[in-house]
Amino acid sequence: MNLYRRFRDQVVVEIEALASQGLLSAGLDTRRVTVEPPRDPSHGDLSTNAAMVLAKPAGLKPRALAEPLAERLAGRPHVTAAEVAGPGFINLRLDEAFWHARLGEILAAGEAYGSSDLGAGRPVNVEYVSANPTGPLTVGHARGAVFGDALASLLEKVGFAVTREYYINDNGSQVDTLARSAHLRYREALGEAIGEIPAGAYPGTYLKAVGQALAERDGDRWLGLPEADWLAEVRRFAIDAQMAVIKDDLKSLGIEQDVFTSERGLVDAGGVEAVLQELESRDLVYTGVLEPPKGKQPEDWEPRPQLLFRATRFGDDTDRPIKKSDGSWTYFASDMANHLDKFRRGGETMIDVWGADHSGYVKRMKAAVTALTDGEGRLEVQICQMVRLLRSGALVKMSKRAGEFVTLRDLVDEVGRGVVRFIMLTRKNDAPLDFDLEKVHEQTRDNPVFYVQYAHARCCSVFRLAAEELPDLELSAEAMTQAPVNLLTDSSELGLMKQLAGWPRLLEGAAEANEPHRVAFYLYDVAAAFHGLWTKGKEDAQLRFLVPDNPDLTRARLALVTAVKSVVASGLQLFGVEPLEEMR
Repeated sequence: MNLYRRFRDQVVVEIEALASQGLLSAGLDTRRVTVEPPRDPSHGDLSTNAAMVLAKPAGLKPRALAEPLAERLAGRPHVTAAEVAGPGFINLRLDEAFWHARLGEILAAGEAYGSSDLGAGRPVNVEYVSANPTGPLTVGHARGAVFGDALASLLEKVGFAVTREYYINDNGSQVDTLARSAHLRYREALGEAIGEIPAGAYPGTYLKAVGQALAERDGDRWLGLPEADWLAEVRRFAIDAQMAVIKDDLKSLGIEQDVFTSERGLVDAGGVEAVLQELESRDLVYTGVLEPPKGKQPEDWEPRPQLLFRATRFGDDTDRPIKKSDGSWTYFASDMANHLDKFRRGGETMIDVWGADHSGYVKRMKAAVTALTDGEGRLEVQICQMVRLLRSGALVKMSKRAGEFVTLRDLVDEVGRGVVRFIMLTRKNDAPLDFDLEKVHEQTRDNPVFYVQYAHARCCSVFRLAAEELPDLELSAEAMTQAPVNLLTDSSELGLMKQLAGWPRLLEGAAEANEPHRVAFYLYDVAAAFHGLWTKGKEDAQLRFLVPDNPDLTRARLALVTAVKSVVASGLQLFGVEPLEEMR
């Protein structure tokens, strides 16, 4: 239960009650009314902006509206005080019984706590990774992969029906270059000295395995033939081989997507023609000549007629070509076909996760989706900035073009799946991220993945110790739901309960904002509060989790530990990270 949403509903009820008494205008628009935690916890437990946003339409000063509203809210169950602050905010204080009840909800729900129906089963298509199948996934791809997968899980947690998708860019010049590069390695596998890899080809040694596999399957069938005779088959073989590696690398990171859509398949099935038909039906294409590029004009630029999409009608900076002067389709045309196909499959809401080098492509793609769906489709683009891989502070250099780079699999093999996934989510996706291969092994609070995992492991260790020292105490999950949690009255215990009770709101807010990194920050804060309570117990015997001469208090504190364990485990699993029971 999102308690803030529940209290917001109560605030709206009291506003309507004031209106029914003639103290407020009837029919006020309450959509901007919020209930949130105060920025300063000393001000109370909840704060509402109701008087601030409704005063003007009600024809009142904010405090004149806030005072009668606060008076009504003070009569609500569990509200011990409703105070008007500043220009008209209303701060509410809640009794201990309210927070004990929230602890009971966590215990009853277990790791399902925080799940909600916010999404109401609405479909969302999340497309992520979608790397060209021309080489292994790199550390840079890992960030988009983890972000997209965590975002998909987050949306599912709050009730959306999510499709995870990978768009395979298997059409165009880059896969022809892949085929030529693989054919070189094929010739090499058959004993030919190929010399230095030609400029423009992919030099990576990863293609040796592709060439060897092709040689083992087909022998010398493709030797000595014109390129036109072998290009299509070698291209298909190389793409299939690379996609198999990519899927295996993603699996090592715990990622398995639902749909793999082929660009070439869309084009061959008439997907681009379907785009053209949609645009023509709305008079959104024309033959025209674009202005020269801004800044330094390329020497080979010349004005030429092209088939253009009227992107400027939908917020783009310029109209965009969908067909080249030689009659072939542009990459943009294929991307339009991809998004129209997703929309027709039921993806009214589409989220694309792209790398930083695609940020200039956002406006045109949003314009295309709006045009092709007549405004019914909605595209959100999340840009993942670069990852700098460090070792003890020194940059680990990567160069895919030179064939020397650190792959996603290298990273997973070195530090582990869980570490990769958690660290990739410790910064907002549109901010650069430093990933230090040494620091992630440190067992300090400066290492967030260790700090959060240690909180979960510490919860488990408390129960192991309880089983040893108090063998007659019932420790089952059911027993914890029956614990006398009203005995928990210390400010640190209540503070931790309040943090845990904020988990549903945190999930919904993170999902609405497409910001899974909020979960990482929240888990760190919960871990800090729990470790702080542990330390307090070491300093004051009365606050220890296990109080042998007071079994009821022990059960209550173990119930709180259970709740911490459930919420932390839920957050880690949302990230695709296995909660550890012991730290070694």
